[in-house]
Amino acid sequence: MEKIRLYMGRYARPVDTRHLDVLDGFRALFVFLVGWYHIWQQGWLSPTVNIFGRVISLDFLLRSGYIWVDGLMLLSGFLLYLPFTQSGQLQKPLTFYRNRLIRIVPSYLLCILFFFVLALVENKYASTGDAVKDLLAHLTFTHTLFPFSYQQTPLNGALWTLGVEMQFYLLFPLLGRCFRKKPALTWGAMAAIAFAYRHWASTLSDNSLYINQLPAFLDVYATGFAAAHIFAGLHKKMGKDGLDNKAKLFFTVVFVLCACLAVGILKEQAGQNGYDRIRLGQLQQRFPFTVLLATAMIAATFSLPALRFLMGNPLMSFLSAISLQFYMYHQFLAVRIREWNFLPHQTDSPWMYGEYDWQVKFILLSFLAAVALASLITYLFEKPIARKLRK
Repeated sequence: MEKIRLYMGRYARPVDTRHLDVLDGFRALFVFLVGWYHIWQQGWLSPTVNIFGRVISLDFLLRSGYIWVDGLMLLSGFLLYLPFTQSGQLQKPLTFYRNRLIRIVPSYLLCILFFFVLALVENKYASTGDAVKDLLAHLTFTHTLFPFSYQQTPLNGALWTLGVEMQFYLLFPLLGRCFRKKPALTWGAMAAIAFAYRHWASTLSDNSLYINQLPAFLDVYATGFAAAHIFAGLHKKMGKDGLDNKAKLFFTVVFVLCACLAVGILKEQAGQNGYDRIRLGQLQQRFPFTVLLATAMIAATFSLPALRFLMGNPLMSFLSAISLQFYMYHQFLAVRIREWNFLPHQTDSPWMYGEYDWQVKFILLSFLAAVALASLITYLFEKPIARKLRK
């Protein structure tokens, strides 16, 4: 008991700004909910929970699972700007670009190489020209801009988020400095561009190519900047002694309230019928949803020890560490597990006929396979390569 008490004591101490452990939980939550959505699309098992004899469906979490990508963009903006609030200055652009390239590019190239070779082996391209165009678009991180490399690519469709991220990295040194000098003006300008772009996209008869372009996320990144700015201000005012239990309880209540309001948005989005309504709903919900997430992130860092432990425990830290690799490979593994008939079933399409035993085993196997592969690539490739490149 004494060891447990000492261990839990770390979550009662003032937050360490060098590493906000609760953000590991948010990253893991965002990535694995997106993963659950993609795996659910292959197995179609909608889970339920029994709380005091009342059965509650979690179907809304899965039907709206794509929306958590917005949370990943928000978290990226927060973490990119947070060091600026502590040091008072951003990294030099070349240093920033070098660090981002080391973090993303080796794993990205490995993934592209794997899927490109697989596409060639399986004759997924109509011609050599199509293959070259698709590969070049992905290697230059411009694949989100063209239908052939975004909507029609046989390569990993989940990689569109890395395209948006890398495009944003090009702008960050400039936007970060602008936000430092004029935070309200910069936030307003980025938000205005995003709102105008999303309004324009919502008027198109087919906006499937445009809904997830960089301009549609500028307010999300700006809100991440603002959340880091607010967090740093709150942390500075609290001093070395941190908060008393009443203040921690207040922030915990704020977190719970944000979670309840977010559930309302998720349920509303899950109720949208048809791809057009789903895309329009996502455009409309993006701003309020990410504001709620940003508020929850700030509140969680100052919350009661139990919540900080829930979001920042070693398991969450591990899942956060492997999240990049999990994100890149989980959908592919789920599709192949279903196609290769690893699991015994009674009908030709057990996912359609609701074979519960098959569905449960499929979900578990998909997650376990993705976590295992992600762990191997993270600790045998991603981290060793990053260490060598940083030297």
